[in-house]
Amino acid sequence: MGWNHWYGFRSYVRSSLWIVPFIALLLYVGAIRLVYAFDAWPVFVDVWPWGVAGTQRMLETIVTMTLTFVVFTFGSLLVAIQVAGGQLTPRIIATTLLQDNAIRFTVGLFIFTLLFAAGALSRLDTTVPHGVSGMAGLLGFLSIAAFLYLIDYAARLLRPVSIILRVGEKGHDVIKDVYPDLADGSDDSPTTAVGTPDKVIFHKANPAIVVAVNMRGLVGLADGTDSIIELVPRVGDFVGTGEVLFRLYGQNLPDERKLKALVALGPERTLEQDSTFAFRIIVDIGIKALSKAINDPTTAVLAIDQLQRLLCFVGGRHLLGDQLRGKSGKLRLICRTPNWEDFVQLTFSEIRLYGAENFQIARRMRAVIEYALEVLPDSRRPTLLEELDLLDRMLEKIYVLPEDLKLARTPDSQGLGGTGRRLSPASRD
Repeated sequence: MGWNHWYGFRSYVRSSLWIVPFIALLLYVGAIRLVYAFDAWPVFVDVWPWGVAGTQRMLETIVTMTLTFVVFTFGSLLVAIQVAGGQLTPRIIATTLLQDNAIRFTVGLFIFTLLFAAGALSRLDTTVPHGVSGMAGLLGFLSIAAFLYLIDYAARLLRPVSIILRVGEKGHDVIKDVYPDLADGSDDSPTTAVGTPDKVIFHKANPAIVVAVNMRGLVGLADGTDSIIELVPRVGDFVGTGEVLFRLYGQNLPDERKLKALVALGPERTLEQDSTFAFRIIVDIGIKALSKAINDPTTAVLAIDQLQRLLCFVGGRHLLGDQLRGKSGKLRLICRTPNWEDFVQLTFSEIRLYGAENFQIARRMRAVIEYALEVLPDSRRPTLLEELDLLDRMLEKIYVLPEDLKLARTPDSQGLGGTGRRLSPASRD
């Protein structure tokens, strides 16, 4: 199995809701035999207080109860997920909701309990299996507790602040993984022209999104053949059938199949290697909240809170250049990655366009920029100052009254109501 297929398999397992319930089905096959094997131990004798009729009613109740839990859970969650995706953004369904382990393991418990109780009921005869009945009763009690927990958990999970926070956490982890080093003040290296390619490799399969790239593998492949590999699309780009995937430079070129095996493709962008996708999701939530149909600027402020966190975090990291070198120091891989300007424009441009006419958004955006100017290295300042100038010019066109313009230009970490100066981390120490 190639790296790209293995990567796709792992991503599918992590984002599939049915995997854990299916594993619960397999566990049931061994568990019920194991419990029946130990049922005759003296420790289980005379522990169960009910006879055959009472045990049968209890097992029937557990079967009916857990089946209801499963139907209700899947039905209500599917509806709730669609509603949340419509109100926030559809991109949260695969990236956040379907990967939630609490939901998957709770459903897995329901399936295991249902099968265990049904299996015990089918084996019930003139004698009561004390250990099996006790285990079924315990599983039924746990299922009731898990169902009550799931209702509360799902209600909290589907709130906008919870979704935005989850996306922010995942984005933070991705940025830390993609950019492991702190900023050192050096500029990110631009792409160096390497001349006419000796070979061009095209994407021949169905159209897809570049989900992830094994950069170490590509560098190692280029090192082994003493060549230069240029990956034309970057992570998150759409690649159509017949479009250029690689450009190769050198005399001894790597095998095409090995190259394609180091690039994972999928139907949609994911958060695993795409450092800008978390920004994209949060910005989508923010601008949808700012639409005239929804008109919820407070939710947009919550989105800007997480954008500030991610922007300041990525601004403090050493962003990768477009060039990666091998062990010998020679250029081996050209792979385009987002630069600082990309992150800043993604953070501010659309929200400024749709939300500058709202006092909360204008004030919160200024607070983000001023805070970033305080805490980030000097090399990040020019782009931030340019964004601040764009915000000022847009506010001058929107607000006619001087009093409104002054109010909109006041930085506020809460949008409206928190105009106190926010200290940088260095100022707090």
